[in-house]
Amino acid sequence: MTREKPKNLWLSRWGFILAATGSAVGLGNIWKFPYITGEYGGGAFVLMYLACILAIGIPVMMTEIAIGRRGRGSPIDAIGRVVKENNGNPLWKAVGGMAMLAGFMILCFYVVVAGWAFAYTVKMLDGSLAATSVEALGGVFEAHNAKPWQLGGWSVLVALLTLWIVAKGVQKGIENAVRWMMPGLAVMLLILVGYAFTSGGFSAGFDFLFSFDASKITGEALLAALGHAFFTLSLASGAILTYGSYLPDNQSVARTTFVVAICDTCVALLAGLAIFPIIFANGMNPGAGPGLIFMSLPLAFQQMPFGTAFGVLFFAMVSVAALTSAISMIEATVAYLNEKHGISRLKAAAGSGAVLLVISLLAMLSFNLLAGWTPLGKNFFDWLDYLTSRWMMPLGGIFIVLLAGYALRDEIMRDELNLPPLGYALWLFMVRYVSPVLILVVFLHALGWLMIDPVAQWYWIAGALVCSRCSARCCGHG
Repeated sequence: MTREKPKNLWLSRWGFILAATGSAVGLGNIWKFPYITGEYGGGAFVLMYLACILAIGIPVMMTEIAIGRRGRGSPIDAIGRVVKENNGNPLWKAVGGMAMLAGFMILCFYVVVAGWAFAYTVKMLDGSLAATSVEALGGVFEAHNAKPWQLGGWSVLVALLTLWIVAKGVQKGIENAVRWMMPGLAVMLLILVGYAFTSGGFSAGFDFLFSFDASKITGEALLAALGHAFFTLSLASGAILTYGSYLPDNQSVARTTFVVAICDTCVALLAGLAIFPIIFANGMNPGAGPGLIFMSLPLAFQQMPFGTAFGVLFFAMVSVAALTSAISMIEATVAYLNEKHGISRLKAAAGSGAVLLVISLLAMLSFNLLAGWTPLGKNFFDWLDYLTSRWMMPLGGIFIVLLAGYALRDEIMRDELNLPPLGYALWLFMVRYVSPVLILVVFLHALGWLMIDPVAQWYWIAGALVCSRCSARCCGHG
């Protein structure tokens, strides 16, 4: 079968790395990673998270990039072409459709959360966050969300910026944007780490983040690390698969994946080094939950020298991170409309944007005018989050590794990954036996269908070690 000729390509390998890292480096790294690290004991959680990046994140990302490049198209088209080359069942295209839909649905509520970061950049600058307690700042946050025009205005701004960049194309839009946004984000983050170093709490923050306490390794913490490792890399949302379709043939999938994973992890750890010293210097709780950056940090910045300037810098950095992720979430939909149906990127972005604005406004209204509308106990915002994070992304992750590990002929993935025999054997073992099992565990636990206590995890680990020896022999790799 003749391979699809690429319609778009990144100008360079670093174009892809910056775009994929921008997709991965979002609110999950700067907002969620610090507070769940605080909730689950610091260094022990970091160690589990790094192990899970190796066990799930890297194998699944390699798989998505390889299938995207092999199929050269949106998630639906790329998977469809690879399956056709394999003479397989065309129903596998539904996996691409689910991933593309998941990414779009995530963006519909993500623009609301990203809007908070944009709004707080201005609020930090104009003094709107002046308060004397975390509780008072909680009131500021609730007041912001209670005003539909204010909350909706920031959400629309994020959506319009995202659509404007994507409409300009892969090279002139996305690649040009990330070429300045990602280095800018890195510079801002390093400045904030330097500021945290002078806060007086850097030693405590560093110890919290990297000191290892085995008693903190619990089943719940392990599952949290598994889930975050999967979601932080934008897997099963159509983003990485679509970006992979623009990767030139002469670039190594494995090497590129490792660089993206390392960059993403470094940003998460640096975010912790920027946040925790400031929290400890002001005697605050590192396990404060989702309110850590929107309530605890603004109060801490007010109590420190040059705090306002660094507070503005912090929320500007969060805004950039949110925007680079938002771009990737809608690119799959725009690429599908452009490539499959011949619609220009401008019209595809405009059409997608119209739907995005309607759904995102409904998500925004969940905090005010529609706050009382809670079908089956959840508002519209929560339903979008629940369906994508609890169902669509885990299932999409399982199906993509099953497709690559079992349904496709061995030579297809072997040719695309171009790994040495031992490296390919390791990848195959991970996508056949490790990644799907771990994703399934996270999926069932998130739905409340599987309970793992702190002791039972050791049986899982021991079982995995026994299974690995057995499976390696059965596969002919041991």
